[in-house]
Amino acid sequence: MAIRRRHLPLVAAPALLSLESRHAMAQDPRRVIRSVPIGDLRALDPIWTTTYLTRNHGYLVWDTLFAMDAQNRPQPQMVEEFGVSGDQKGWTFRLRPGLLWHDGAPVRAADCVASIRRWGARDGMGRALMRVTESLEARDDRVFVLKLSRPVGFVLEALGKIDSNVPFMMPERLARTDPNTAITEVIGSGPFRFLREQWNPGARVVYERFREYVPRSEPPSQAAGGKVAKIDRVESLYTPDAATAANGLTTGEFDLLESPAPDLVPRMARTRDVVVTPNDPLGYTLFIVLNHLHPPFDKVEARRALMSVINQRDYMVATVGNDIPSRECGANFGCAGDEPAQFDTLGWPRMTDAQAAAAFRAAGYDGRPIVVMNPADNATLSPSALLTADALRRIGANVDLIAMDWSGLVQRRASRNPPAQGGWNCFATNATITGIQNPLLNVFVGNCDSGWFGWPCDARIPALNDAWTYENDPARAKQILKELERVHVENVTNIPLGQYRSVIAHRRNLRGLLPGPALFYWNLEKV
Repeated sequence: MAIRRRHLPLVAAPALLSLESRHAMAQDPRRVIRSVPIGDLRALDPIWTTTYLTRNHGYLVWDTLFAMDAQNRPQPQMVEEFGVSGDQKGWTFRLRPGLLWHDGAPVRAADCVASIRRWGARDGMGRALMRVTESLEARDDRVFVLKLSRPVGFVLEALGKIDSNVPFMMPERLARTDPNTAITEVIGSGPFRFLREQWNPGARVVYERFREYVPRSEPPSQAAGGKVAKIDRVESLYTPDAATAANGLTTGEFDLLESPAPDLVPRMARTRDVVVTPNDPLGYTLFIVLNHLHPPFDKVEARRALMSVINQRDYMVATVGNDIPSRECGANFGCAGDEPAQFDTLGWPRMTDAQAAAAFRAAGYDGRPIVVMNPADNATLSPSALLTADALRRIGANVDLIAMDWSGLVQRRASRNPPAQGGWNCFATNATITGIQNPLLNVFVGNCDSGWFGWPCDARIPALNDAWTYENDPARAKQILKELERVHVENVTNIPLGQYRSVIAHRRNLRGLLPGPALFYWNLEKV
């Protein structure tokens, strides 16, 4: 199936902004950034969901105990100082003085203890840390102590995790919310405040500089260092039509597009006063998520039949075209540098369409509609939904391709109902390479009790995850990781579709962007 790419003129986009937004611009346009986010923000809790839209929202509002610098080394952020015992099992942390929540209350060690526990119940890396935690207690308002049953080498990396789920610190009363229930009140201690009264779902999210925030003195480096808010207001304006967003950027209505439509990138790059640049140093991986609970993909034979007819090159061209670097990769934990795609070494099945169709029927496919969720407002992910629907039809499936916005997909993917009752069979999504490189980081391939949406469960995978996590011999850990990769392909946890570099587009007068897997709004200024 050929995916036709759009060739639309970049013309003026009238009346994109609300009267309130225009008023803010008129007051002090150099202190307001108007950005187009990757989707419509509906979920406010970055611990409850892994979606990057909510993660980016989280970085504006909340802060972290540690943060990763540009060399991906954990650096203190909310923490002033820390120490570890000689046996590497006791960790003591002291918070910086003067930290305040957006409601004016002081940040306390008890807030951090509750926040770590809630995050540790949801995130894969957090769960691994909690499994070896004997106690986690506040000693006083600024000091808390972590005691482990055994030494592990990832304590600071866990507390400074840069990608979903990010261990954002929240007030104790919010952090005591059941981890499986999303919080709806947004009180952070980060450089910007969320203005709930100006939040209009489906249209606009507004943040303003938190004037009481005291940044660190170090220079900014990825998520670490001083988070200096150089602007007073961020307006995140949901604009589902990609051409409208591009037009708004070229005319100055918008300052930044967090995820510009790949087919419009070459034209924007040739436009005066617009800069198109990579933001994530490592890029993204694309993959199909399959629902392992319901037919036909409750059978591994059906999953392998679909996997066998996937052509990653088609997906990469449809997703980012030929102007943005991309590559094939058959591994769930990504392919680094010049590393081969590993299709054969990992045991990817290869069949003709006819052979795959026969295998699909033999796996029990009975002709029932297969629900493919298509995030039509997401120019990066929608082409993959179309290609997946086409691949399913080629192997004899009856496809129900349902168009929805990305936020609607995020809500529906949580349903375990049968596809005909509001559930689903498959969808395509992406993840940062930063966030999927090993079993501790990669929440998307969790199995059984740690299963992500799709709920796969192969008992070998949690056992191998634990073996890798607590293995101290690097050579043995490398062998375990290879075996994990092979088992993920054998059982088809997900279907990898390739890797690509992502770009953002912004006005030329916007300076101070910090490269990273998330979009950081501190250090940004208009000159």
